[in-house]
Amino acid sequence: MKPAPFAYHVPDTVEAAVALLAELGEEAKFIAGGQSLVPMLALRLAAFEHLIDLRAVAGLRGIEVRGDSVWIGAGTTHTEVGRAEEIRRRIPLLARATPLIGHFQIRNRGTIGGAIAHADAAGEYPAVALALDADIEALSPRGSRVIPAADFFTGLWSTALADDELLTGVVFPEWPGRSGFAIEEFARRSGDFALAGAVVAVRLDADSRIDRCGIVVFGLGPTAVRATRTEAELLGRAVTEVTATETGRSATAELESIPSDLHGSAGYRRRVGAVMVARAWRRAAREASDD
Repeated sequence: MKPAPFAYHVPDTVEAAVALLAELGEEAKFIAGGQSLVPMLALRLAAFEHLIDLRAVAGLRGIEVRGDSVWIGAGTTHTEVGRAEEIRRRIPLLARATPLIGHFQIRNRGTIGGAIAHADAAGEYPAVALALDADIEALSPRGSRVIPAADFFTGLWSTALADDELLTGVVFPEWPGRSGFAIEEFARRSGDFALAGAVVAVRLDADSRIDRCGIVVFGLGPTAVRATRTEAELLGRAVTEVTATETGRSATAELESIPSDLHGSAGYRRRVGAVMVARAWRRAAREASDD
């Protein structure tokens, strides 16, 4: 199949793109890398009268160190994120997640803004944003605002973005000190969507006690989920006292429900998710302990 007919718009500034969306209304849709939208259009699962291409928009691409955080423009491709030395040094979890996204052709065209805005439950970047307490920047005719990642993902393929807002950038804070990071996921084939995955970030104090951590499971529900109760129980404990297996079980126990589908039952997916958390915890804790 082929997409339904549409008008094609190519603005060159963020302000022009937002103004176009406001003018055209709900029959318009932004397109960046197109790695999620184009297949939906081709299969007629979605149709829009207007597509607003963001690839020529100035100010939507780039990576900047801003104090103790790193800003990444929404139009920056996965490949650019994965290759950036500043990302590898300052936000290593993001760099480690990037090679797990689809295949290299997808990473060459897909953008970080598109991945965050698409809010796929099995997406790596939304999980990393949650674990690291990232901030999402958005612009509309009413002005700009910042949305914490914890408030951004609201459901399956849905976010807190208003209908007239454009995601313009993502800000990831650095985790200084004795920190460790890991991402683990299980998929049938390399490049497939994860049946279950986990992201872990942990920081230790001078006495090797946990003073900050982020544990997120993804691919097990309509959104990635942060295991806040498990995190709270771990704070202040000596890292050597924490059992990875129990951490995995505790994190997945926080999930209210897990869907069953042709890829596996809810019970199977919960067990796999617990194993992914345990593996990620071991790696992250070991890295933090070695600093």
